[in-house]
Amino acid sequence: MTEIFIKHYGVEPTSICQLSGSGSNRIYYRLTHPDGYSVIGVRGTLQRENHAFITMARHFKSLNLNTPELIAVSHDEMTYLQQDLGNIALFDVLKPHIGNWHKEKSAASINIIKTTLNLLAHFQITAHKGMDYSVCFPVRELDKRSIMWDLNYFKYCYLKLAGIEFDESALEDNFENLCHELLTRMTVRGFMYRDFQSRNVMLTDGKPMFIDFQGGRYGPLIYDVVSFLWQARLQLPDDLRTLLFEEYLEDLRREQSNINKQALIDDLPYWVFFRNLQVLGAYGFRGYYEKKQHFLESIKPALDNIKKQTIITQYPAIAHCLINQQ
Repeated sequence: MTEIFIKHYGVEPTSICQLSGSGSNRIYYRLTHPDGYSVIGVRGTLQRENHAFITMARHFKSLNLNTPELIAVSHDEMTYLQQDLGNIALFDVLKPHIGNWHKEKSAASINIIKTTLNLLAHFQITAHKGMDYSVCFPVRELDKRSIMWDLNYFKYCYLKLAGIEFDESALEDNFENLCHELLTRMTVRGFMYRDFQSRNVMLTDGKPMFIDFQGGRYGPLIYDVVSFLWQARLQLPDDLRTLLFEEYLEDLRREQSNINKQALIDDLPYWVFFRNLQVLGAYGFRGYYEKKQHFLESIKPALDNIKKQTIITQYPAIAHCLINQQ
């Protein structure tokens, strides 16, 4: 990390501080220049994933999108320096309002969410222009195989690790049926961020900036707004979710006039159901296996999100695994 800093700036950093990790295996550092400003150093473990991020970061900056500037990259692409966006994640700003979203003092934070979703709609449509999806990792688009990967992630990393018994054959039938339904409900496709949630949005001088987009691919745009509005820890009330989702659809229509709003509304419960199954797999792995408390605490609200979806009755084997879980 120091080597790439010296190579780019011609001086050694005055300090290097490792930052707390998230849900990935990447390691982040803050390196301070003698002149007082800092940059973020990243060391990844997978070259293809790093290459995806690096390529996307350059593409997004060429389109003047709200992502960090890529400053320097090692020859093997295993480490890189990027713009330091500060320490304020959107989640940190929203967290005090959890459970009190209808209070008057929450209005400013709700407006920040609206601004973020407006930027998301612009980002999704604009990033698609000239995007080289061949660099995406691990797949170039959300397809049948990657949907089944996520469903099996739920099975092996949540159900298995939580010790929940299930009928393997019936569960696989439900997975195949849900996968088929999702493949028919990709109404509007473009650049799908993949993990768009409030911990991946930094507030820099009050402006939302998007990070950790290396899992992005070609796919249904609705997936990203679902990932945000149904983020388990935010616990947004249903009426506020509906309002924000409808405003996002209007933002999307301003970006691309031929958007079929009603089709996206009809698609919504299936993508909410699927996304929350996927995050339960992630929470199970990071929580039950890696023993990270934050993820364990996220399981119950994710379960609550799933149980509210009326379409759960269409998938009885999945419902049987979840309906009595606390």
